[in-house]
Amino acid sequence: MQRYDYIVIGGGSAGCIVAAELAKDGAKRVLLLEAGPPAEAHPETLSASGYKEAFINDAVMGERFSVPQEHAGGQRVFAGTGTVMGGSGSVNGMVYTRGAREDYAEWPTGWRWSDVTEDFEAIEQQLRPHRRPPTTWTEACIAAAEEHGFSRKGDLNDGGMHNAIGYEWMSYEDDHRRSSYVAFIQDAGERPNLTVLPEARAHRVVFTVDARARAVEFEHEGELKRAEADDEIVLCAGALETPKLLMLSGVGPGEHLRAFGIPIVRDRPSIGSGLHDHPNVPVFFKTDRDIDCFYPQLYSFFRTNLDSDLPPTQSDTCYVYWPAPSAMRQMMQRMLPPKMIPRALYGPRSRAWARAFIGGAFKIGALQRFTDHVFGIILILGKPKSRGVLRLHSANVKEQAHIDPAYYSHPEDMTTMMKGVRLARTIGSSESLAAWGTKELMPGRRAQSAAQLERYIRKNTITTYHFAGTCKMGETKDDAVDPWLRLRGVSGLRVADASVIPWTPVSALNAPSMLIGYRAARLIRAETR
Repeated sequence: MQRYDYIVIGGGSAGCIVAAELAKDGAKRVLLLEAGPPAEAHPETLSASGYKEAFINDAVMGERFSVPQEHAGGQRVFAGTGTVMGGSGSVNGMVYTRGAREDYAEWPTGWRWSDVTEDFEAIEQQLRPHRRPPTTWTEACIAAAEEHGFSRKGDLNDGGMHNAIGYEWMSYEDDHRRSSYVAFIQDAGERPNLTVLPEARAHRVVFTVDARARAVEFEHEGELKRAEADDEIVLCAGALETPKLLMLSGVGPGEHLRAFGIPIVRDRPSIGSGLHDHPNVPVFFKTDRDIDCFYPQLYSFFRTNLDSDLPPTQSDTCYVYWPAPSAMRQMMQRMLPPKMIPRALYGPRSRAWARAFIGGAFKIGALQRFTDHVFGIILILGKPKSRGVLRLHSANVKEQAHIDPAYYSHPEDMTTMMKGVRLARTIGSSESLAAWGTKELMPGRRAQSAAQLERYIRKNTITTYHFAGTCKMGETKDDAVDPWLRLRGVSGLRVADASVIPWTPVSALNAPSMLIGYRAARLIRAETR
């Protein structure tokens, strides 16, 4: 038995900040549990250029898949996230976007743009994000977008993202990635009151008879251990793991938990509901010269579907200008094996064989030269209206949950994606990119009619790894979490990760997740005072 004041479950973008900020009070004992390995054991998670290798390292990027997606060609979509100290912030493309002012108008009172800007600024003082310098290709892409209604913007983090294109802030400095783990825990050095345990998988939160979160059972070094929290437990395991852990602990839809023989602490139907994500689909082009860019640094945001009921200045789509030389091999090594290998044969060995085969193909000079001339405009649905669900697959904590983001179950989402793909094709063939000899590769000539284009989108949709909404924060009793991030129906437990986001910002979720972690610690300290 170990005793702490606070226990934080999940050492990702939010969890590292929660633990580090709470540990600033030297009188408080803080335990941070992370299921994955230490970042130092995998140097690519600490390097600015290592993101592409981290993406195909199963030790730091967990394998998960959705259920077959009825409206996305019946495919099981890869749903992996970072499983290492720093979480997805240690394996992603380092994009740091706050989101749009309009995004936060959809969040509860106290979380609007004017409420959160100072917190973002405080995070950025420690994170120190940078923008990468322009290249010949990125400047040509900006000019092409300007031909079709986009406006160049110097700072994409000032809250104005309507029809804007510019260079994203990225969480790196020199040759080093600056995840929340690096910026908030590693940089602070040893703290006697902060215990950081990697490779410690939480099994369940233990509640008292009056539904107070009192302890955490976790597996570490082959043993099942228990730690007690005198003050609070903070769940930061992410939108796919936090609701799963709550259900395994007896908090969730009662009938569902009874089916697995899990004793019910609180019947909360909202836990695991409202799952959504940013689906994306690529439009690929070939040029007649080398792409001189090696990071996904150029982003744009646009109001693509004017018929939507979103506010007039709310962008609903994101267009990422992706240079294939940056990570085409690694992308194919991660995404192709599940499509190449029958499900019954898919596993670590067959996956390793397929990746080795793909890696060998890229050693052929002709393929690498081809890749050096390829880029994509990746269309991301930034304001999805489709909502899915996450439920247990079994009572075994080591088995993944039943994940159903229900892509395109709301018909407006497909309408927006079709308009967006058409716009991406138009940008790629514009006059400003003509000097690059740009020709469309995908969807290509086989996707000209509306029916063909829709089929292409459904068959080629993948995740953008922006899962959210499974423990929705709101102001009604039916919302899982209140605006102070307290889980309704129990005491002593908060949720502080992307699962509380009621509706995703149009941009990436790494910065908003950090915001949630930072504000969780601030709210806890304020209540303690």
